[in-house]
This record gives sequence, C-alpha cells and structure tokens, in this order.
Amino acid sequence: MQQQVLITDAAGTVVDIADEENAGDGIEKLNGILCPGFINAHCHLELSHLKGYIPKHTGLVDFVLSIILNRQVNEDLILLAIEKAEQEMLQNGIVAVGDICNNNLTLSQKLKHKLIYHNFIEVSGFTPAVATERFKKAVDIYKSFNAQMPACSIVAHAPYSVSPALFKMIDDFSGNNLLSIHNQESEAENEFFKTGQGDILRLYQQLGIEISFFKPSQKSSLQTWLPNFTKHKPVIIVHNICINEEDIEFAKQQPTWFCLCPNANLYISNMLPDVTMLMKHTGNIVIGTDSLVSNEQLSILEEIKTLQQNFTDLDLSTLLQWATSNAAKALQMDSLLGSFEKGKQPGIVLIEGVESLTVSNNTTSKRIL
Repeated sequence: MQQQVLITDAAGTVVDIADEENAGDGIEKLNGILCPGFINAHCHLELSHLKGYIPKHTGLVDFVLSIILNRQVNEDLILLAIEKAEQEMLQNGIVAVGDICNNNLTLSQKLKHKLIYHNFIEVSGFTPAVATERFKKAVDIYKSFNAQMPACSIVAHAPYSVSPALFKMIDDFSGNNLLSIHNQESEAENEFFKTGQGDILRLYQQLGIEISFFKPSQKSSLQTWLPNFTKHKPVIIVHNICINEEDIEFAKQQPTWFCLCPNANLYISNMLPDVTMLMKHTGNIVIGTDSLVSNEQLSILEEIKTLQQNFTDLDLSTLLQWATSNAAKALQMDSLLGSFEKGKQPGIVLIEGVESLTVSNNTTSKRIL
C-alpha cells in the first residue's frame, strides 16, 4: 500500500497530502496515528481551581450547589489554575475549546492565543424578575470578551435555571450565532418539567428561590426549552444523559450538535448517555471534557477511551471524527481546523499505543505541531 505524507509549512498550514514517492526529501516517519488537533467542545476553564474539591457521585443537585456556594476563592489562585489547565489541554493535543464563562477571569490567559476559543457567556436566573439584571451582567461580560475575541455568545446555563423571559433575551441578542446549553443531566430534570416534582426542587429550596409561578409543561426538559429558540440558530446540547429517541427526533427542528462529556458524567452521577441510541438518530456528535471540578484531567483522548471502553462497537475513526471535524463544524471553526485539507492549520496530534484501532490505558496523545 502506497504510504501518504502530510506536508505542512513551518507554521503548520497544510500544503498537501502526497504519495511518499512524490513528497520529496526530509520526510519524518512516526509510529502511530496522525490526527488533526483535538477540539474540546465543552469546558469550564474558570473552574479549574476547584479540582478535587467535590467528591465523586454526589449527583447533579449537590454538585451544582457545591459550585454555587464555594466557587469564590483568591483570584491569584484562580488565574494560576486557569493557566495550568490551559497548558494541560495544549499538551494533550487540544487546539480549540468551547469554553463556558460566568466572568472574565479567563480572558487574560486566552489573550496569549495558545488555543482558539469560542467563549460562551453563561447566564442563569429562574425567577422572571431577575431576567433583565442577569442579562445585563452577561452583556457586560460579553463585551469584555468580544472586544478582543469576536467568537462569543450569550447562552443559557440549563433549562431548570433560566426563565422564559431570559430565554427570550438570549434568543433576541444580535450577537448570538451559536448557542449552548446543559441538557438532561439527570432524570430529575425531566421529572421537574413533566410534573413539577423531584430532586430539582431541593436546589431551589437550598438557594431560597421561590418558584410558585412555575407550571410544568408535562413534556421532557428538551421538548420544553428548545422551542424558546429561533429555529435556524445552531445549538450545542451538552451531556444528554437522560435524553430519549423522541427528544432527539424533536431536536431535528433545529441545527443541533450533541456533546458528550462521559468522564464528567461518571464523576458526578456515575451514569452515561445511551450513545448507541444517540448514534442511530444523528451523526452530529462532539466531545467535551467539562471542567476539572468534574473531571480528573482535560484530555479528549481520555474521553475517547471512556467511550470506547463502555461502547465497544464504537470505532476509533468515528470517535476521532467527533473530536476533530465534527467539533470544528459545531464551533464554526471548520475553515481553519478539524481536518488535513490544503490551507487549513489544524494542528497535528500523534496518537501512540493503538492496537487494531482500539485505544487502551496505554494509549497516549501529544501535539507535535
């Protein structure tokens, strides 16, 4: 079989893919798989200082409460953790990130331009009365990012934390060409929208949020929140542990991407989405790491390992597509990243220790350009 050679310039821009006999001199031969740089479709870089703070398997409500009540620490420690976490992503072969931002603490590190970012400015507020105030704050953060990093959006945190009034402000915002939302991380989320009952109520009680105004839609979470958005707007739907076939079909009214964060799902609730079922209905799947508060590392390869170990029919080529070209399309970065095409500058990752297209605990990845 004729060997192929990837040819780039010194900056990493793809010049050509040629047969070895036509590639010229200076060919470097590597043992492993050459892959475009990984793209982390969902991360919370600003939470990196909370690594190891919350124990595993607390469940969603207690996890969220722990973050809300304890996320404020010394700013210097936060900035140091952000820098360290970004370096970890860089070393693991990640070239771009869809990053959730509730403040502008990650901005100074991102302006060093080591990685490419789409900044999702997150807003929450389940009580309608706080919608205007919360959205104004989000707009202020958006402006601080957008002035120097144009790839930004204002997005909803989760269905159970955003009021219809706030959803409308998000949908109406002129800067929003790409949306993201945490979706169906627990069955309690679906129960809340179907019946108004369940463990989500404990979240409001602990935070002192009065929700007597709320009327359950008698539909699943996804089928409740998705109609709040204009149908042409693309949405990255994150986690999806308790999504079903009906929800996935319902989501096809919108340009949607489904983001899997398996190691975070196992960390928080010891559950995984039904990936096999998801694949039957859509190919629009991408991969994220979530944050260091819900994960032991920021590595797309480690997410791939978890997915292949738990869904053995998943082939590596599909997983790498989710982590590269799919994610580049989802984050609207595919003109530059995601594939080895002439003129692109996708980064080059070497994956070593793969046998019969199966990853193992010994498989490693590193960025070589």
